[in-house]
Amino acid sequence: MVILSLWVCIPLVSLCCGALAFVMKRKHLLNLLLSLEFIMVSIFWFMLSVVGFLGGDSFFLMFFLTLAACEGALGLALLVSIVRSHGSDNFNSFSILGC
Repeated sequence: MVILSLWVCIPLVSLCCGALAFVMKRKHLLNLLLSLEFIMVSIFWFMLSVVGFLGGDSFFLMFFLTLAACEGALGLALLVSIVRSHGSDNFNSFSILGC
């Protein structure tokens, strides 16, 4: 029972750490994308432990992982577009009027 609680607590702690990094480190877009991916991996790990404990089907987990990969690819495409148009991914260099 202790091992089960560790399999549930560790992903929740990593989810909180990813959310804290997302809120606190908002200087560069790449940092935000990395913290979002960390949050998605910790949610996947949490769902994997819960589905493994309950003995469910892992089809939904593969669907979730596919959507997380698509979200990462879209974020990287946005990062490349912003770096090409503005010169960097620093949020302080963006101008509301220049968009």
